[in-house]
Amino acid sequence: MTIRKAEQKDIKGIGRLLLQVCMVHHRGRPDLFRAGGRKYTEEELASLLQDEERPIFVAVDERDQVLGYSFCIFQNHTGDTALTDIRTLYIDDLCVDENMRGQHIGKALYEYVLSYAREQECYNLTLNVWYENKAAMKFYENCGLKPQKIGMETILSEIS
Repeated sequence: MTIRKAEQKDIKGIGRLLLQVCMVHHRGRPDLFRAGGRKYTEEELASLLQDEERPIFVAVDERDQVLGYSFCIFQNHTGDTALTDIRTLYIDDLCVDENMRGQHIGKALYEYVLSYAREQECYNLTLNVWYENKAAMKFYENCGLKPQKIGMETILSEIS
């Protein structure tokens, strides 16, 4: 397995995994996530691949097939009236193909992104995880992450 920056040739493989992620979220929160949806179109992915502030990394096998990915976003908190001046690397999404889980691909992706954040002189590495996604929460806790903040909600109306 190799981990590298994503390229145009990876768009189909990333798209396949985006569908898997959306289904995980749909199963946990069908009121918020569509079955069969995905976060980005192929055109949006092609554009994201050109954005240095939003690096995407892929884990690929010996045939260069995408096994997992990590979407990241640099967040620069400088000149804020409340926050200290820090640079953060935010993991917007991390996914391993559901057929490849348990082979430490996710851990390798996370460690790669962590190392990249250090190389980029980031103060911290952050991410959000959906409360219903218990497996992801356990995975991130096993990677050493700790809660930074908690989002809460009240549903005001049922969607028919």
